[in-house]
Amino acid sequence: MIVNLQNMKSFLCLLGLFLVGHWLPGWAQEPADAAKASFVPPFDFPMTFSGNFGEIRANHFHGGLDFKTGGTIGKPVRALVDGYLSRIRVTHGSGYVLDVAYENGYSTINRHLSAFVGEVARRVEDLQYEQESWEVEIIPSPGEYPVKAGQVIALSGNTGYSFGPHLHLDVFETETGDFIDPLPFFADKVKDHTAPRAEGIMLFPQAGQGVVEGKPTRQTFPARPARPINAWGLIGVGIKAYDYMDGVHNRYGVHTVVLEVDGVEVFRSVVDRFASDENRYINSWTQSGYMKSFIDPGNRLRMLHAANGNRGLITIDEERAYHLVYTLSDALGNTSKVRFTLQGKKTDIPAVEHREKYTFRWNRTNYLQEPGLDLVVPKGMLYDDVFLDYAVRADSGDIAFTYQLTDVRVPLHSYCDLAIGLRRLPVADTTKYYVAAVTERGTRYSVGGNYENGFMRTRIRELGTYTVAIDTVPPVVTPVNPRQWGRTGRIVFKAKDKETGIRSYRGTIDGQYALFGKPNSISGNLVCELDPKHVKKGGRHRLELTVTDECGNRTTKIMNFEF
Repeated sequence: MIVNLQNMKSFLCLLGLFLVGHWLPGWAQEPADAAKASFVPPFDFPMTFSGNFGEIRANHFHGGLDFKTGGTIGKPVRALVDGYLSRIRVTHGSGYVLDVAYENGYSTINRHLSAFVGEVARRVEDLQYEQESWEVEIIPSPGEYPVKAGQVIALSGNTGYSFGPHLHLDVFETETGDFIDPLPFFADKVKDHTAPRAEGIMLFPQAGQGVVEGKPTRQTFPARPARPINAWGLIGVGIKAYDYMDGVHNRYGVHTVVLEVDGVEVFRSVVDRFASDENRYINSWTQSGYMKSFIDPGNRLRMLHAANGNRGLITIDEERAYHLVYTLSDALGNTSKVRFTLQGKKTDIPAVEHREKYTFRWNRTNYLQEPGLDLVVPKGMLYDDVFLDYAVRADSGDIAFTYQLTDVRVPLHSYCDLAIGLRRLPVADTTKYYVAAVTERGTRYSVGGNYENGFMRTRIRELGTYTVAIDTVPPVVTPVNPRQWGRTGRIVFKAKDKETGIRSYRGTIDGQYALFGKPNSISGNLVCELDPKHVKKGGRHRLELTVTDECGNRTTKIMNFEF
């Protein structure tokens, strides 16, 4: 028998790598597989959810499952399988946060906790005092804090941007870093026979290429229209729908949406995984809560799949009935259908007339240079072409013109550079100026910025209307029930800033650092839990709290209290 020596060497090399990968722990790992993985539930009581994976949120997808905790905090949170603590944080956004890396190829983030346990809790508190900061981060070595399946690793809470007690659990595929839907890991412990329900349909005639009911603008209709909808040309379709579960009143995002036209699938969305940098594509996929069943040319969201070779758009070019069927499914296989008809009716389609200077193309870098305005939108920031509604407004007392780029908000995929020139400098301290976004109602909010050579420069994540404003007003700091501080062992202040928002805060008691934090960012209260290790009991104490806004304006409160 003749043996090819080169092929034999290759075979032996691959065999060696295979054996090493199976014999040496950590050398190689099988890809994560939700069907094979087995997780212990994070709680020892029946599971119900206030939010599911992939729900539509402002500028992002909901990345995990929100487990209900019976309206209380302090429920023991358990490790899902053997692994180790990989990251420990306290943040204003997610409160007490614990990351865990597991041996089965998955990792988790537990958010909105009320407390850590054991040595981790002591280490975090020590670091907060050492760094004189509520927000801290620890990256342990892999062997430092091992955990076993079912081990209590933290207590559930209501910290950070949380509207009520719950546990937010993110699950990641460790190898790719993708967010993964956690529900399949617990499917055998969840009873649900309720299918998703649709609330409405939205039709999107493409600019210069389609009309609906004789109009070139998008329009909404009931989920089951009483009559066929007239359309002509190139049309996109969207649906507003929610999922529901047995025994609870919450509504959730829909896992799978399939659109068929005349019995042929043209589009499918499957909300089962996404990467962190895909989050803002939600602004391209959704419109006012409706999920588009077509893909904007600049949208790279992997969970969207067009099967008709035209990004899911439908061509209505015959005067006949086009029968559309939506199939909506949840992650546990419950399904419902929505049927409606588009009637092809030949109609003149108005052309788009717009100056090229004020047309931003999705597939190129775009510049807008006007007197007192510079804007750069790099390639990859737009999901589709944008026709600017450019206008300038001025008041004799304004320190800068107000520039309308678009009359409605147009999200960008990342930050872009914007510069607005100042007409005058009524305040000598240029740190007091900021770029303000102007809402459709005329209200303003800060998007930051720095003064440089007569311009305020900042970075924006949406096209809209912008100007420059001044903030010389310090934050308002109000004590909450100060007579109760000594009895409750808890100091509470409300701190608000109506212009640019609060940048930082720092407190001392008897001249020593006091650990103030913002346990719940919805209430925004600054809280200091009095600890006899740091504040001596049985006497009178002097408190000083300083709060600073984003333009450097400060308010200091000095008060005495008994403890």
